[in-house]
Amino acid sequence: MTELPPALGLTPDQVEAVLKAASLAPSVLNTQPWRFRVLPDRLELHPDLDRALPATDPDNRELRLSCGAALFNLRLALQGFGVRPLVDVLPGHAAPDALAVVRRGGDFAQDDEMRALLRAVPARRTNRRPFFESGVDARQRHALVRAADLERSRLHVVATREEAARLKDFVRRAHRIQQDDPAVLAELTAFTGHRPGAGDGVPPASAGFRPEAQDEWTFRDFRPGGNHDRPPGKDYEPDPMVAVLCSFHDNPFAQLQAGQAMQRVLLTATTLGLSASFLSQPVEVRSVREELRRALGSTLVPQTVLRIGFSTPVPATPRRPVGELLMEPTDATG
Repeated sequence: MTELPPALGLTPDQVEAVLKAASLAPSVLNTQPWRFRVLPDRLELHPDLDRALPATDPDNRELRLSCGAALFNLRLALQGFGVRPLVDVLPGHAAPDALAVVRRGGDFAQDDEMRALLRAVPARRTNRRPFFESGVDARQRHALVRAADLERSRLHVVATREEAARLKDFVRRAHRIQQDDPAVLAELTAFTGHRPGAGDGVPPASAGFRPEAQDEWTFRDFRPGGNHDRPPGKDYEPDPMVAVLCSFHDNPFAQLQAGQAMQRVLLTATTLGLSASFLSQPVEVRSVREELRRALGSTLVPQTVLRIGFSTPVPATPRRPVGELLMEPTDATG
């Protein structure tokens, strides 16, 4: 175990378990762009700007979204140890450069929903494989929409063929722009393929199949330089549930809030036996993102696009050990 001080009334082993849970959040190309400072009275979440993707994510929008997802896992893990997390997002001078500071706000009584979400943290996967044709039913859709609502965000479910066709066009055009950008392709290559011993990135076993022309949705190719290994008949489904996770404002605070909502949606999907992956190209290309925002209406700000359905199990992507995520000082003397 990594040597950590106690914090928030938790033992060092419990603190490590909390940070490990936080580290299981999703991130673009599995870059894991977060760091933590542990002090007796608080846990600080910081961005790891050395893991930013300036071509793919030029405004660090998705970096903050990922850190918001890690923050939700951290909150959930603390609740699992009976701690009510008191969260200060963008604390400013109280913790310079931190995205959030979490203190103990008292005791927390666990409930069945929290326990189910906590069990889902290590089980959640980004599933880039084809989904089955069986769809997401109304009860499951309601649960996913409610999950976003609980985190003060909105999950906009694509409901009509016309809306789906328009979103497919946004994905296709944004994907084409990125494919023509050598810097975007270089970032993709840096975090995919065979990288023995790597604690980050998307290995071939988690990459899904190479996209092909018959696919109705345009998927990112996570197998650059890899083999064409799609078995016959394994085409991607034409009509998955697709939803746009939105905030109500367009600023870093809203992005962190949306990241927490995204993770609650993904964990809720996991509890329902659903799989999910991302169609994030339209939010990564500024011009297309603005078109998508206008299509959604002026009150919603798109933060990511989710593809949701049923699929076969996939392996976990690698994670860096907690010790690599720590910032100094880790005790009160700093």
